[in-house]
Amino acid sequence: MKAQSSRALLAFLALIACQAPAAPHGMGERWSNADLATLERWLDAAPLDALPVISTSSLEQARRSGDPKRIDDEADRLSLRLARMHLLGTANNSGRASWHINDTDADLPLETMLAGSLAHGKLDSFFALLRPAHQEYAALRFAYQIDDDAQHRRTIARNMERWRWMPRSLGEDYVLVNIAQFEASLWREGKVADKWRVIIGKRRTPTPVFETEIEGVILNPWWEIPASIVRESVGSLVRRNPSLARARGYVWGGGRYRQRPGPNNALGQMKLVMPNRFSVFMHDTPNKQLFEEDVRSFSHGCIRTDNAIGYAAALLQDVRTREEIDSIVASGKTTRIAITKPLPLYVTYFTAVIDDSGDIILLDDLYDRDRRVSVPAPLANVGVDGADASRSFLQVSYLQPMVAPDRKLSISDIEC
Repeated sequence: MKAQSSRALLAFLALIACQAPAAPHGMGERWSNADLATLERWLDAAPLDALPVISTSSLEQARRSGDPKRIDDEADRLSLRLARMHLLGTANNSGRASWHINDTDADLPLETMLAGSLAHGKLDSFFALLRPAHQEYAALRFAYQIDDDAQHRRTIARNMERWRWMPRSLGEDYVLVNIAQFEASLWREGKVADKWRVIIGKRRTPTPVFETEIEGVILNPWWEIPASIVRESVGSLVRRNPSLARARGYVWGGGRYRQRPGPNNALGQMKLVMPNRFSVFMHDTPNKQLFEEDVRSFSHGCIRTDNAIGYAAALLQDVRTREEIDSIVASGKTTRIAITKPLPLYVTYFTAVIDDSGDIILLDDLYDRDRRVSVPAPLANVGVDGADASRSFLQVSYLQPMVAPDRKLSISDIEC
């Protein structure tokens, strides 16, 4: 995924290389009066991206001094600070504690890019290309500027900040899971190709935020049961009623617990090959009725996927037909199929999203993570010229049904 950042840098360098160098003039040796005005405009506009206000007093003092080197140094410092805010965000380590997606944009040589933009009169392009490029960010930014509810704007700002933690380019094709939305989406050529409902981790066993690559699909998988689930349920079932455990497909020996492929297998009929340090996977489930729930936080951390065979078919569209996949599933034989090219997978946590109509939806903060993300207090509503003030905000509340009635232990309690 580092190649994406390299491509972004190459695109920027190609852009400025095609322009004639700007004529040197102004108060600094490298910074012209026009460049300083552009910088001040971008600094003033930072709150439109829910970024904090940056004081320009040191730059003003440098300009009054008339010292070209001091002016250049202060302008460089402010520019790079603003650039890193747009590109990488402003949250501290505590706010990012549960976020395990590597932002490859941190490797960009911003000093080199800034110098090139100044030499070729492309400072506006330098800053503009550092904002998150995803359409969700653009929609959130628009909504942030027109909404007059302070709490709405804080939620939107926190999610704009999360987008700054993502790689600026996710690729043309990828899968995006939003834990807070209970949804997975497949993107092809930069557009949503399909969506699936998902079941995610309970509050005490949350699904982690991370990135990996989908390498393939396993049909009719065996389930290698994690030690935590053995301790919680399967181990006691084996000790208490081994014949029932065998009837449910469990096999064990030498400290290893597994479940055979079959109708009761906790992974259902499909599991993705997606190596990651959390041992979290996207897979099918025999408990498909749970997809009808609004709050689908029932797992031990894994991501159960609705219409899992249809999802597998979408991933394998260049490798196997749906008929071939159905035939393999019907055979009951465990079969691993590689996809043509590894597909990036981002498991994220966004509590403000856009719906199919382009409206902003505010979701419940299922894992209570929003408050950890510090954002500046919203300024007075800045508005957007020509904005549609009637743009609707849908406040979706899932908190009421969060506490489920007591029920007997079912297979859903021992799925991963």
